[in-house]
Amino acid sequence: AFSLSRQCKSQCINYGRYCAPDPEQDFTSGYEGKDVVIENLRQLCVFKVANETNKPWLWWDYVTDFQIRCPMKEKKYNKECADVVIRALGLDGKKIEKCMGDPNADEDNPVLKEEQEAQVGKGSRGDVTILPTLVVNDRQYRGKLAKGAVLKAICAGFEETTEPAVCLSGDVETNECLDNNGGCWQDKATNLTACKDTFRGRVCECPLVDGVQFKGDGYSHCEASGSGRCKINNGGCWHEARDEHAYSACL
Repeated sequence: AFSLSRQCKSQCINYGRYCAPDPEQDFTSGYEGKDVVIENLRQLCVFKVANETNKPWLWWDYVTDFQIRCPMKEKKYNKECADVVIRALGLDGKKIEKCMGDPNADEDNPVLKEEQEAQVGKGSRGDVTILPTLVVNDRQYRGKLAKGAVLKAICAGFEETTEPAVCLSGDVETNECLDNNGGCWQDKATNLTACKDTFRGRVCECPLVDGVQFKGDGYSHCEASGSGRCKINNGGCWHEARDEHAYSACL
């Protein structure tokens, strides 16, 4: 009943299906809510096209550059300015236009409809009601939206021992193997340890060294096993160097 009203035409696209509040909260001046919806749609399509071309980082470049180059206060928040940013980044403008579709059509927009469906809570995740909301492994994040805090939340989402190296850097977490070797087994003579640092703590697992797997509980005992164990400290056997030749009793 309201799809042809002034408010709906000003704030929505696709005949009232996708809307945003008027940015200045003034229908008589400045930009309209539908301008914001269209730019949101454009940024979603930049994300899709950047992913398809295996350059996902270009989305970050686009949103950063658009904010700097196309602000509302300078009356540059529009398609013309967005196209300049798109061309500068080497993105395919035609693909982005095709992805966006027609905002004046009386039909669903597949990209925005997908966003509406993703907004609805499923399983353990509730509805997204506050924007922006960060979701990690289908769980809503609660905390500061600062890069350090967000990175820690993402790192906490990995199973222990599978996290990428950035999660184990000194800026992000504490290496718990540095203090008392984490309480794990170690052989100081060969500089071997069963302590493996993880984002959430540490695990005590007997190591794999030069293709030789150590076996034991990882806490008080680890021992080289298998056919290659003579490579590790000569298997604990006698060894000596004479006349530039190495001799070992390990077989």
